[in-house]
Amino acid sequence: MPETPIMRDNGPVNDADQEAPVTPNDGQTNAPRGSRLYPRVTSFRSRRGSLTEAQQAAWDRQWPLIGADVSDDPLDDEAWFGRTAPLILEIGSGTGTATSTMAKAEPENNLLAVEVYRPGLAQLLQQVERESIPNIRVLRGDAMDVLENMIAPQSLTGVRVFFPDPWPKARHHKRRLLQAPTFALIANRLKPGGVLHVATDHAEYAEFIAEVGNAEPLLTALDWESPMTHERPVTKFEDKAHQVGRPVTELIWGKIRS
Repeated sequence: MPETPIMRDNGPVNDADQEAPVTPNDGQTNAPRGSRLYPRVTSFRSRRGSLTEAQQAAWDRQWPLIGADVSDDPLDDEAWFGRTAPLILEIGSGTGTATSTMAKAEPENNLLAVEVYRPGLAQLLQQVERESIPNIRVLRGDAMDVLENMIAPQSLTGVRVFFPDPWPKARHHKRRLLQAPTFALIANRLKPGGVLHVATDHAEYAEFIAEVGNAEPLLTALDWESPMTHERPVTKFEDKAHQVGRPVTELIWGKIRS
């Protein structure tokens, strides 16, 4: 059996940035053929939101350059980023605060952010443009489709999953992203020595994630130098949540090297 993953309690946080849930299809009934925005019952809650004028302007300028909808086409990351570099996938990038900060901290890595919430992606595009961050690309849609259809086996240096929806009600646990099949898929996509970094502020989900992740035979406790940073910025939502005493649990695994 693999060893227990690295677990860190980083102090309180909450899910203050979660919007009210809407229907899984979010009105995308006329999506272009081949679009994979909302193809099935998913682990995320779709959220509506209109863009501000400034966000729309940034979207119009940046999306054709560094954004794309999830599709069935295999990802050519070297062509898209214009260089050969280690690739890190962030699942559920939200408004991109962690994405942009960590991209600047590791310019040697390429960061691919996946998110369904368009205003959040627009905020990330604004920051990329404002700060001239060259090593970020974004995909809009379901991260499971990205892993299944776009990412080749043993091609990722790292995967980040920060604050996935805990779906706390027992009848909704089947919707949770981090279950045994997902761990197996992520492990398959990671290179030997690659890293999976998970953070959650939901205590019961943290226990569930640790148990299921530790049962994945290709993952083990990380006992070598990580190829990516694990230092996350504290977002405004986390900062507010420090006042309510809700702790963050971080779990870090490495893919076995042989």
